Amino acid sequence: MDKVPITGGGFAALEEELKRRQQVDRPNIIEAIAEARSHGDLSENAEYHAAKENQSLNEGRIMELESMIARAEIIDVAKLTGDKVKFGATVKLVDEDTEEEKSYQIVGEPEADVRSGRLSIGSPIARALIGKGVGDTVEVTTPGGGKSYEIVAVAFR
Repeated sequence: MDKVPITGGGFAALEEELKRRQQVDRPNIIEAIAEARSHGDLSENAEYHAAKENQSLNEGRIMELESMIARAEIIDVAKLTGDKVKFGATVKLVDEDTEEEKSYQIVGEPEADVRSGRLSIGSPIARALIGKGVGDTVEVTTPGGGKSYEIVAVAFR
């Protein structure tokens, strides 16, 4: 069983989602199934089939969350230091073509969300950044083509 690196905040979010799915969503789904059952013939009961599908999806996600939590290796980013990019680093980049500044934190797979500035440690950009420092330039091949970024800041917070 491989350990999965994750920040403290990411771990807390996984635990919160698991708790919600077990204590709120699961009882609501069971209630919806019971309500749909009371409508009679199950073979042509769309509400029943939708509730059962919702139950299946919820239970699958619960199992997935339990697995991620069991394999999580929590890394306290506040205790990390250095001038090289590694897990947990918040990196400020400048796109060398557009001069646009972007800031990303390198996080674990389960908590990655590009729109909120969290890149998975396994993403092409994060892999290119690991081990580099301020002033270094990285070339990244993305689905949209090649990109070139200059690292202007590395912080751990």
